[in-house]
Amino acid sequence: MAELFLPKEFGYVALVIVLYCFLNVWMAFQVGKARKKYKVFYPALYALESENKDAKLFNCVQRGHQNSLELMPMFFTLLILGGLRHPVASAAIGLFYIVSRYLYFTGYASGVPEKRLSNIGKFGFPSLSGLMICTISLGVTLLTG
Repeated sequence: MAELFLPKEFGYVALVIVLYCFLNVWMAFQVGKARKKYKVFYPALYALESENKDAKLFNCVQRGHQNSLELMPMFFTLLILGGLRHPVASAAIGLFYIVSRYLYFTGYASGVPEKRLSNIGKFGFPSLSGLMICTISLGVTLLTG
């Protein structure tokens, strides 16, 4: 059985993970502020347009955060695995992904859903594809090793 060691540069990967956690907490606070502002109380996940004139505005904030939560397990898995073989590249791609998620969220939270994909916000999936390539490289290296 081969020993697994973490390269020193894997520290960048760890820091990117923590940075994403901070972004996630910030987005959660934005949802909390939107709940108060638009009067959407727990346990409702989304506002109903028939009951709340600001439903779309709240739902855009909530959906921006929810989408980031849905992709977080894939992002963390690909970042960690890809980072075992390519720590600097994976961390750089992960950092770009975080910037794209921030812009995705702020665009969505504007209340105009189409703004989530303006500018760099649309590069979340290409960033994940880059991390997939790093992870595939790890898998091939382990198998051919």
